[in-house]
Amino acid sequence: MIRHRFHLRETIATILADEEEHVEAARQRITSARQELEHYIAGDPFFLTTFEPYHVDTGILVVDRMSDASVAAGVGPMAAVAGAIAWAGVEAMEEAGAQFGVVDNGGDIALLSDREISIGIHAGTSPLSDRYAFVAGPLQGISGMCTSSATVGHSISLGVADAATVWARNPALADAWATAICNQVKEDDTTVVDEAILGGIEGACIIIGDWHYRKGTLPKVVKARVRHDLITGGLF
Repeated sequence: MIRHRFHLRETIATILADEEEHVEAARQRITSARQELEHYIAGDPFFLTTFEPYHVDTGILVVDRMSDASVAAGVGPMAAVAGAIAWAGVEAMEEAGAQFGVVDNGGDIALLSDREISIGIHAGTSPLSDRYAFVAGPLQGISGMCTSSATVGHSISLGVADAATVWARNPALADAWATAICNQVKEDDTTVVDEAILGGIEGACIIIGDWHYRKGTLPKVVKARVRHDLITGGLF
């Protein structure tokens, strides 16, 4: 298996593939998706800055996917950017003939897999962090596993969760709902998770300190030792 680190401005991703041509397909599509998004934002800067749902119908796939996810989850469209970009990369791998392909865009993951693959659970300083992993696959088609955190990374969060992880067939939707859940969920109020499942996700897992909550359909969880050198984030 090839593991390739890819950095293009704010996009810091890990690409997993069986063939170099599939890596290159992902690189090219991620680059073009970013260029399309940046060109659109130049003419519509509100798309970049709003924290509110924002509906547009542009014919630009990455933009429209972010907009649709924004409206579904009740967040700004940039909450779906990492999942949408990862999705574009894995779609290109599939179109190139891949049966296995992963783009981990800073913890927002799109994957296509004909085998089992482990995805570690990183939740900052929580005692549950780095001790478990989801085991996904084999899968029919592309899926997304996206995580938002109020305590890890540089993304803006209005909540308290160490990790809010969402599993969905639509990686942009998974990313947007991960943000919405992280913004709203509390140990005594998990109603946002019910809303997310009604809104199209498969399942969610939330960690706040030593408290955890799961609902819906998720890949199985196993004990694991998460390697920090494999976590995508920061410059390398």
